[in-house]
Amino acid sequence: MDTQRKISKVFKSKPVLEGAGVLLKRAFGFSQLPLFDPFLLLDDFRSANPEEYLKGFPWHPHRGIETITYVLDGYVEHADSMGNRGIISGGDVQWMTAGSGIIHEEMPFGNERGALAGFQLWANLPASEKMTPPRYRDVKSSEIPALHLDNGVEIRIICGKYDETLGPVTGIAIDPEYLDITLPPGVSFSRRIPGGRKAFAYVIAGKGLFCNQDEPFGYDTEGVSYFDMESSALLENETLVLFGDGDGVTLTTEDDPLRILLISGNPLNEPVAWHGPIVMNTREELRRAFEEFQNGTFVRTTG
Repeated sequence: MDTQRKISKVFKSKPVLEGAGVLLKRAFGFSQLPLFDPFLLLDDFRSANPEEYLKGFPWHPHRGIETITYVLDGYVEHADSMGNRGIISGGDVQWMTAGSGIIHEEMPFGNERGALAGFQLWANLPASEKMTPPRYRDVKSSEIPALHLDNGVEIRIICGKYDETLGPVTGIAIDPEYLDITLPPGVSFSRRIPGGRKAFAYVIAGKGLFCNQDEPFGYDTEGVSYFDMESSALLENETLVLFGDGDGVTLTTEDDPLRILLISGNPLNEPVAWHGPIVMNTREELRRAFEEFQNGTFVRTTG
């Protein structure tokens, strides 16, 4: 790597209520615009309490974005205005391109112990593709390549390419890379991420050192950084690391393993008009979308 990326900001995910009353953790969202461009939001819906998630996400619209749902445990049942129905479970991914508009529901339910675990990422669509026909890409766990490196590092490639191994989701405008990486204790791992791409990591288990920066970090909340005297250089579960620009990142573990979602993509550098589940480029486009939803013309017909 030519230039090591440095840590730009560190965030702790925070509890929010969404849908019909689902309690989840939000790693970043509207208040962090445009720090994560082309990404809009990352939600962590891990829970062992069915009362926190069973109310789910009843019928609601989306336009102008892609939603990427990655389920580690439990199940998410979905249905939509195009007549699609299905269930994703442990290790599966649903990549939904809302495009010109879709109305759908997502109803989670736990495993035999009542546990649910997963993440939903929102990626923005460029202005040229916001009104493209909607589509789904349901990816079963068995379709996601899993690499096992000599040093014990394991990598699941949801999207993007690692060496010569290509993930199952391709042809996305922002050229995203989405890796699920697990490091055993006592190893160092480097990943090249070309300059100019926006990149972040979300810790989902264990703890580790990022970018060889061994000083404690304060957390960023609602755009304001503060220093926590209890903080550590080793970042742990439910922590998100936003990287500065450069050519790559290095992850290091000490006595504990580390599991992260490492995500990057090409920024769109376009204006964002966002309200609820709809993300457009102008306030007028946003107004029109909600007007169409109210008058029943939101979903485009095909053929």
